[in-house]
Amino acid sequence: MIQRRQSLYLLVVVILNGLLLTYVPLWKQQDNSWIFASDFVESLIAIIASLVLALISIFLFKKRKLQFVLGRLNILINFFAIGFFVYTALNLPGEMEISEKGIGGLIPLVSIVFLALANKAIKKDEDLVKSVDRFR
Repeated sequence: MIQRRQSLYLLVVVILNGLLLTYVPLWKQQDNSWIFASDFVESLIAIIASLVLALISIFLFKKRKLQFVLGRLNILINFFAIGFFVYTALNLPGEMEISEKGIGGLIPLVSIVFLALANKAIKKDEDLVKSVDRFR
């Protein structure tokens, strides 16, 4: 059910995480080469897990409670990715000489916003179904 709001929000998360893996750089090294999220095993696992959870959540539209729980788990995974990016960026060698960061470190934050919006829409759907069940 791609026409539902939460499905569209989750699709945006999938697209953002896919872009983060290959196209959006995190920062530039001293030799002017860009570093991507796929260059680190920890961030690669976190971003792929977030991408897969969001993709699975899209197809669990009939199981709203499980979809809600997977959304919360996905938010935690994105917080881990942000923490890893910040920690790694603060410990870069030669930080005083070069300080050019890419936009990639902010993508998990944007993903968290869209996951929160999706969870809000899932909760709204669940409340609507509960209110209709009361009338039966």
